[in-house]
Amino acid sequence: MPGPCPLPDSVREAVGGAMINPRGPEFAELLAECISGLKQWLSSDIDILLMSASGTGALEGAVANLLNPNDQALFCTMGWFGELWARIALAYGVDVVRLDAEWGHAIDPAALADALERHPRVGTVFLTHNETSTGVRNELTPLAAIVKERGRLLAIDSISGAPAHPLDIEALGADVVVFASQKGWLAPPGLAMTAVSPDALHAAAHSTSPRVYFDFALQKRQQERGLTHTTPPLPAMYGLREGLALLRAEGREAVWERHGRNAARIRAGLAALGLEPVARGGPPSEIVTAVYSPFASAPELGAFLARLKNRYGVVVADGVGPLHGRAFRVGHLGALTEHDVSCLLERLEDALNDFGLGGCSDTTLAA
Repeated sequence: MPGPCPLPDSVREAVGGAMINPRGPEFAELLAECISGLKQWLSSDIDILLMSASGTGALEGAVANLLNPNDQALFCTMGWFGELWARIALAYGVDVVRLDAEWGHAIDPAALADALERHPRVGTVFLTHNETSTGVRNELTPLAAIVKERGRLLAIDSISGAPAHPLDIEALGADVVVFASQKGWLAPPGLAMTAVSPDALHAAAHSTSPRVYFDFALQKRQQERGLTHTTPPLPAMYGLREGLALLRAEGREAVWERHGRNAARIRAGLAALGLEPVARGGPPSEIVTAVYSPFASAPELGAFLARLKNRYGVVVADGVGPLHGRAFRVGHLGALTEHDVSCLLERLEDALNDFGLGGCSDTTLAA
């Protein structure tokens, strides 16, 4: 009988670093480094649970552990991803109360206070830090103060928030904050990270919602043994460890400043091209800018996006939900440089010119 076929060198090099025993000491060391790196970046000693999942899995985990069927919870929605969190809660039988902001607007603190006054049975409030469907972010400090002053639990979706935006878990009094590896953490997708307070763990211990995969208590017990309770996404964890090292080397304030500077240049360049931002009722995101389509129809926008990709090597995203075919979104997170920003704006202008819609000179865009 022939022996096993050896892996080609190229394949061995690509996967060798991730082929460790996920129940062995090497993995325990990797797990500890990821958790300690996240705590260091967040300046918090809050428990952080790592699970093999997308960010949506982290959103579901928050619902399954914090809430019981028929519990009343307030979901502050200002776009596609806030609405997704509310839909997950409905699937778990939660009595969902919505505080809806118009797309393109942030949550109004006065409206939040009024909603909690009108719904005294609400025990947990769910907030989106940064809404990528519209390019608007919430100012968390006043919103969190309203929630915590009234003794409610606070869950925050910061999947596209940190590390590109400041986030002070301790000052906010947040009970659950969810992240995902593929955003500003410079890692591949597949790793959901959830920060959980003692109050959140207490709520999870008394929740009757059905759960196995996203069980906070089970995951915490396994992590204390240097394990995860499901097969871990090793490539994403190696990526997170290296991404955290890069972020630490640059420094928190420098990372925030760079994202802010790049975002401002993107917004100015898009405005110079005559494109109208979706974000108009709140602070703009520092990691994505959504603009209304200059085209009369969704197929025309689709043709433009295809032209950008195929001729100019630039990928931007169509709008989602009611903005599908009516807007597109330009991402500017991660290891983006000023040169990248200039190239992006120049190629956007070239593609618009191809459709007879160019609006300014290269000199204006590079300013």
